[in-house]
Amino acid sequence: MGIRDLVAGPDEVRSRPALRWRLIGGFFLVLLIIILARLFILQVVDHNSSVATVNENSLRVTTIPATRGLILARNGQPLVANVTTVEIRLSRAEAALYPPIKGALASLTGLSVKQINADLSNPQYDPYQPAPILADAPASEVEFIKLHPKEFPGVSVLNVATRTYPNGGSLGAQVLGYVGPITGAEIKANPNAGYQTDSVIGKTGIEAYYEQYLRGHDGTSNLEVNAYGDILGSVKTTNPTVGDSVVLNIDTGLQKALDGYLANDILAVRDSVDPTTKKHPQAPNGAAIVMNVNTGAVLAMSSYPSFNLDSFVNGLSNAAFKQLITEGAFNNYAIQGLYTPGSTFKLVTATAALQTGIFPADKLIDDTGTYKVPGCLQGGHGCVFHDDDNQGAGFVDLPLALTVSSDYYFYNLGYLFWANQTKYGQTPIQNVAHRYGLDQYTNVDLPNETEGRVDSPAVRRILHAESPTNFPNVAWYTGDNIEMAFGQGTTAVTPIEMANAYATFANGGTRYEPEVAAAIINAHNKVVVRYQPHVLGHVNLPASIRDPILQGLEGVVESSRGTANGTFAHIVNFSLASYPIAGKTGTASNAPGEEPNSWFVGFGPATHPQYVVLCVVAEGGYGADAAAPVVAEAFNYLVAHPVGPVVLKAQLKLPAAKNATKTATTTTTSNTTG
Repeated sequence: MGIRDLVAGPDEVRSRPALRWRLIGGFFLVLLIIILARLFILQVVDHNSSVATVNENSLRVTTIPATRGLILARNGQPLVANVTTVEIRLSRAEAALYPPIKGALASLTGLSVKQINADLSNPQYDPYQPAPILADAPASEVEFIKLHPKEFPGVSVLNVATRTYPNGGSLGAQVLGYVGPITGAEIKANPNAGYQTDSVIGKTGIEAYYEQYLRGHDGTSNLEVNAYGDILGSVKTTNPTVGDSVVLNIDTGLQKALDGYLANDILAVRDSVDPTTKKHPQAPNGAAIVMNVNTGAVLAMSSYPSFNLDSFVNGLSNAAFKQLITEGAFNNYAIQGLYTPGSTFKLVTATAALQTGIFPADKLIDDTGTYKVPGCLQGGHGCVFHDDDNQGAGFVDLPLALTVSSDYYFYNLGYLFWANQTKYGQTPIQNVAHRYGLDQYTNVDLPNETEGRVDSPAVRRILHAESPTNFPNVAWYTGDNIEMAFGQGTTAVTPIEMANAYATFANGGTRYEPEVAAAIINAHNKVVVRYQPHVLGHVNLPASIRDPILQGLEGVVESSRGTANGTFAHIVNFSLASYPIAGKTGTASNAPGEEPNSWFVGFGPATHPQYVVLCVVAEGGYGADAAAPVVAEAFNYLVAHPVGPVVLKAQLKLPAAKNATKTATTTTTSNTTG
């Protein structure tokens, strides 16, 4: 069989061209329907998502950071301002196309190519904005770049705003706080706040607490880019809005003076010798506070050791940062330090005694210097208590007991309250301490405040459960109640709590919330928020209770037997007769081998109180020796320079632009200044 037998001849087969055309036409018709359907889906059904996808591929939104608002003193003068500097930046795209530009920049600025590469690859900076290479660029370098643009393709210069401190970076550093680059955790904690990876944020102090006002509102720039990520142009720009300014109750002169008094005092204490122990007090830290007793306004707040805020502008190395942390320089001991209060706590016990009537103010007791607990077996737990110097004060009533700081008198009150707990309950003293605010947050407008505690059976159980090794004793004995009554045991309070307690007594019983900030104003000096005095609670202090205590506190300074009489007589340069000061020393025992905490808190003028001033020095020794001098010096300043009213207007004398060279590049960038 041949091939002809298998294949038909042309004349034997009927031609069917129409069928072929129908098949071809049907195929293209189906294809057309598919295309039209896809177009319908893209342009009608999925129109919004399609547009978004296209825009995502062609548009990039970059943030223009807003200039932070100012932090002003009560007179309107800036404590924290902004200064305009010039920053050199380099385009990543241009640097990739012309690598020699990095060498040229390195030769001009003195930076290494390695550092420039690190800045270009730093994920902190917006990838669609030129990367900052040098902050505070010298005028000569900026001028050279402007005169030779062809030699520096992709290099730009930009005015930026950085924080500056017209009164010096060491003034009230812990109160003012500092800003720094935002972390991933901070972005995650504020998902709807609009922060970017290159944003800065308030880290501590007022900068952190009032971040929502100070930061302003960032602007945006819509950039058109091609498929390779190259910027083609700007489509739309929204300018940023400068942040609001925070007006503080802080008095600049007083703050500067208090910072100096505290620092100088602690350094002098470290060089002194305790006459009893013959040791140099360690005095590792301390705090001082001045408040208005009638409003709660914080007029000055100092903490030591401290740091300089300029370090965060000029560049702080990791080693220096860690050293400051080790020293505790970033701690604000005025609101975070916990100190055994010692005899300053006697205000609370005296108030409880007179409120309950357990021991009348005019009743005498013979202070022999050694108190034996009635009915206690010799050698039992807490049977014998001694005055600090084992010297008895003789017959004392409540006012004199406060004046001479008779421990014996308050030992007796601690015993009486525990012996009569069926009548007064287990915690009558602690209840008064609570009303004075010594075991709770004061709600001061600063971050990371610590809460104090007042020793009690319940507190002992809680502390033991948390740390059995550090707090092994759970039971509560008569001796524990006696120790608590004069500010010992596990009682520990913050300086701001104690200052507020004495302010409450001074004004007649109203406990205010301490306020560092007075108001928020915008860039046009319009008031956004005005902070009014906020009452937290009351202590019942009728004349029958307040007068005997006040008499005793006045005697601390005025009486020849007063524990701070010698200190004030030596330091004050005003008449105590015309401007009387009332107050209380505190010498609080610490662990064996450690010097006691040194306290003094006073208010004046005692006849119509206006200011309360407190100082505490950890392990500083006797209250009259270490803490009282700071308070006396502060009153010297206050008498000579009464605190003026709050001015709700920025009194601006903005600092001139800087041109000092620096190597740090972490600055707040913006196209406007506040």
